[in-house]
Amino acid sequence: MPGEYGFIVWIIVGGLAGWVASKFMGTDAQQGILLNIVVGVVGAFLGGFLLSLLTDPSGFGIILTFVTAVVGACLLLWIVKAVTGSRARA
Repeated sequence: MPGEYGFIVWIIVGGLAGWVASKFMGTDAQQGILLNIVVGVVGAFLGGFLLSLLTDPSGFGIILTFVTAVVGACLLLWIVKAVTGSRARA
């Protein structure tokens, strides 16, 4: 993929992964689109790092990359809830 589109793809995949993760974790009401993107992108890094400890993720396609980003974002949201004491329960 050309370099000029890489950043846009990160934003889109990060936003979608963050949104899906926030739905799974029940935090969608407290998050806006910007926080969904941040959580998704950071979650993608976290999930990719953890996956790289187990295997070589370079050959994975976009679907497994997206699933990894969602799992990483869910893990990130879980950690944030645990650290903050999940004050924002609905």
